Amino acid sequence: MDFVVGAGGMRRSASHTSLSESDDFDLSRLLNKPRINVERQRSFDDRSLSDVSYSGHGGRGGAFDGMYSPGGGLRSLVGTPASSALHSFEPHPIVGDAWEALRRSLVFFRGQPLGTIAAFDHASEEVLNYDQVFVRDFVPSALAFLMNGEPEIVKHFLLKTLLLQGWEKKVDRFKLGEGAMPASFKVLHDSKKGVDTLHADFGESAIGRVAPVDSGFWWIILLRAYTKSTGDYTLAETPECQKGMRLILSLCLSEGFDTFPTLLCADGCCMIDRRMGVYGYPIEIQALFFMALRCALSMMKRDNEGEEFVEKIATRLHALSYHMRSYFWLDFQQLNDIYRYKTEEYSHTAVNKFNVIPDSIPDWLFDFMPCQGGFFIGNVSPARMDFRWFALGNMIAILSSLATPEQSTAIMDLIEERWEELIGEMPLKICYPAIENHEWRIVTGCDPKNTRWSYHNGGSWPVLLWLLTAACIKTGRPQIARRAIDLAERRLLKDGWPEYYDGKLGRYVGKQARKFQTWSIAGYLVAKMMLEDPSHLGMISLEEDKAMKPVLKRSASWTN
Repeated sequence: MDFVVGAGGMRRSASHTSLSESDDFDLSRLLNKPRINVERQRSFDDRSLSDVSYSGHGGRGGAFDGMYSPGGGLRSLVGTPASSALHSFEPHPIVGDAWEALRRSLVFFRGQPLGTIAAFDHASEEVLNYDQVFVRDFVPSALAFLMNGEPEIVKHFLLKTLLLQGWEKKVDRFKLGEGAMPASFKVLHDSKKGVDTLHADFGESAIGRVAPVDSGFWWIILLRAYTKSTGDYTLAETPECQKGMRLILSLCLSEGFDTFPTLLCADGCCMIDRRMGVYGYPIEIQALFFMALRCALSMMKRDNEGEEFVEKIATRLHALSYHMRSYFWLDFQQLNDIYRYKTEEYSHTAVNKFNVIPDSIPDWLFDFMPCQGGFFIGNVSPARMDFRWFALGNMIAILSSLATPEQSTAIMDLIEERWEELIGEMPLKICYPAIENHEWRIVTGCDPKNTRWSYHNGGSWPVLLWLLTAACIKTGRPQIARRAIDLAERRLLKDGWPEYYDGKLGRYVGKQARKFQTWSIAGYLVAKMMLEDPSHLGMISLEEDKAMKPVLKRSASWTN
């Protein structure tokens, strides 16, 4: 293989500083839980948009109380988190195996750890691109290393992908935007010359030749996570990182023919990287876009170049939050309203603004929607609503506070009410329900990998466990995460850490699932460490911005 994988553990840096920046996540709502005691303080990230949009850079305030300082404590010999020792936590027997598997996936570039390959499955005959470092796949690995006090690999990854962003990017004769981040990269090692080189894929080698829209968003989110974990603001404030953020956002904030604040995307541009009918305005991209905007807002310097972006970001966040909370949100009452919509309404007073035909509501939804609960649907565009549940978009909506506190609670209520459908025997369904028969042929183009209840078409993905756990902690429902983790622990190690599971209940290892899938391993570790030490949540959670007005209740459009 063309990469170098480190078999041993990484050396812990002794130069970490204690974090002195305040967390922007409000844990006060968890104080009534007997096992959690974290005080909330106001931070730079926690300011309202009205405070930061038109003011100077200002200082960062407060203390980052409750966050574990990576410099303290020693990692155990089996590589379990240092925080385990601090909290006298007895790790599950598979935790040590998980850390060993995660370290086997490490990729080194010129002697330094740079990332983790997608899968370390020696039994597979075809490597395909599973021997590459994917930007989105590395995020849970990065969080695991940050939580374990090993930030150097994350810093190397952030800087190296930033260099790759500057490469010329072409698909056939068409040049991609300057800010595009790669989907993945590979380390090529010439043992004879002793030279390491990088090869990046911006979509020109991907299935369907689709550029990854989410890579840049994940990069910004990870940069903030690194900053929050280490207290090192110097990296984000370097001219290179500032320029990188501006280039990414320039692709998204440019003016055009759009009438919506959401991003128009092609199918296969995110985690669901094959044709699955998510073209248009998919919830996953909109939620990541919202979170990346908020993360960038907290890190953007208020200099001559940055000030213009700060104002653009603030304006877009206000419009995007209103649009998503108003038109993507679905609960029992809203479903009933859509069911009774009038159509062909003209003028600005129209209630059915997208001219959705009530007969297009799928039958399964009426039984699936509980009286208590709700979720952000998959897609909204003219005359089209994709009513499917997509896990990643809804979890990110909670973590980014795109969802209001009431909506976040409703999403967790839905998961509890529809446990068998969304969790089953292996967390977590990437989407629900599966499409099948004639619809499957039309939507997927008869994709043999996305058959019903498999892969992206209703498959169960263990990597989503970390997002579920983070959302559970933020909403004060850790018992949901604990129950889901217990389910995963029964199977993951025994099954060889599969990429995904198949079947309505997620009972079967996926028919084409790779074993020792790195983000399945890392997702489990991150979930365990967050549940054990909820203050880790500050890396990847944003508190609600009070300047964003809550969703406005719309009157139903029906015939009296």
